[in-house]
Amino acid sequence: DDYLSLQYVPAPATAFAGILKLPAAHYLIAEADPAGGWRIGEPVRYWELPEPQPARTLPRQAALQAELVAHLEEAVRLRLMADVPLGAFLSGGVDSSSVVAMMARAGTGRVKTFSIGFTDKNYDERRYARLVAQRYGTEHEEFVVEPDAVAVLPKLVWHYGEPFADPSAVPTYYVSEMARRHVTVALNGDGGDEAFLGYARYRAMRHLAQLDRLPRVARHAAARFLGLAPGVLQRKLRLLQMRDVLEADASAPAQRYAGTIVFFGERDKAEGYGAAMRDRLAQSSLDILAPYFAARGDLVSGANWADIHTYLPDDLMVKVDVASMAHGLETRSPLLDHVLLEWAARIPAEIKMAGGTTKALFKAAMAPYLPREILHRKKMGFGVPLERWFRGELRELAYDTLLDQRSRDRGIMRPDYVRRLLSEHGAGMRNHHTRLWALLMLELWFRTWIDGAADAVMPVVREVA
Repeated sequence: DDYLSLQYVPAPATAFAGILKLPAAHYLIAEADPAGGWRIGEPVRYWELPEPQPARTLPRQAALQAELVAHLEEAVRLRLMADVPLGAFLSGGVDSSSVVAMMARAGTGRVKTFSIGFTDKNYDERRYARLVAQRYGTEHEEFVVEPDAVAVLPKLVWHYGEPFADPSAVPTYYVSEMARRHVTVALNGDGGDEAFLGYARYRAMRHLAQLDRLPRVARHAAARFLGLAPGVLQRKLRLLQMRDVLEADASAPAQRYAGTIVFFGERDKAEGYGAAMRDRLAQSSLDILAPYFAARGDLVSGANWADIHTYLPDDLMVKVDVASMAHGLETRSPLLDHVLLEWAARIPAEIKMAGGTTKALFKAAMAPYLPREILHRKKMGFGVPLERWFRGELRELAYDTLLDQRSRDRGIMRPDYVRRLLSEHGAGMRNHHTRLWALLMLELWFRTWIDGAADAVMPVVREVA
């Protein structure tokens, strides 16, 4: 249930009965028992980020920008220490571009950079990566991910070990494979969006806080209008997601935040859950998010606190670590340096996102080091053209896998619901690519790890890893 909501299994849970994960920034003590067993202590948190300081107690903007650059320079310098070949992932976004800029300024030699692209221009960032590569004279390598790249899915399912539906694992796997041909260590830009408020959902939470001044009946009327919009507009403007956010109770901030991130919402589950999952409808996977909003006084800070404690360690960091180590590539994340994170955590959202501009402070600090096009371009994320793939190259695989008798017998989703998702998406009536991807990866995980096919996949993994 948590997986279908979030696209990953949040710690401390796992997909396996009787096995738990140790949450991030925790330790536990295991002691040998005289009887021959083990006494396992409770997990203890050993590190946490500090509270934001009032804006009036902080230095002026120019001083904050200088401090940010100094912290990032030091974080990069520490991660350049290596006795093996070293490079960087370069997407052309602000974060990875800033890391590459600091690497070049460190003067340790010509930087090697690696980028992934797609033939679909809506997802291809290579031209932005080239701007940074040209500015700093890097040794730049590119790889284009084609739709047949989904042939790697059995390997990904084996490497991740748990159901994992972040589609950017596919390009991450391929950019890691490409980088490993040239280097042993690669720096990346992970953590910048969490540290400096770069996600669009933070802007959405800010707008939602302003909309709370409207009567509740007005918000619900707007939500109903969004739900009636034509399918093409819903796909382009993500209107159904906006509808769920507007309908959420203002007294339930976790539910409102979930409307911007979940794959399967409560309405989807009520319609689609099969016999094996019906008892889960009385529970909510959003309960794990509520404490993070309770710990913060506003929607933006609550959403950011939830991301830092759930999405960042359980999705983003897992995605990169597993995909890179599948090829024996070590990745390092300067923007996740603990000193830099602690410094950033003390700065309130009103400064990080001044004027409602995501990552305003970070972009201002990096302005002297990056091309203007990088600073002012639309954020793309590390996306994959699944919408088109599920109407083309992935269509047959999705039908054959998700409507197969083995999948139906699990009772996780109602077959008629799955068929409707496939049909509506294929016809262009609705965009269900994230849900279809989550269901496809879940079924492949069952076949690999539960039905006993893991041993069959393992030799193939050894050949390519």
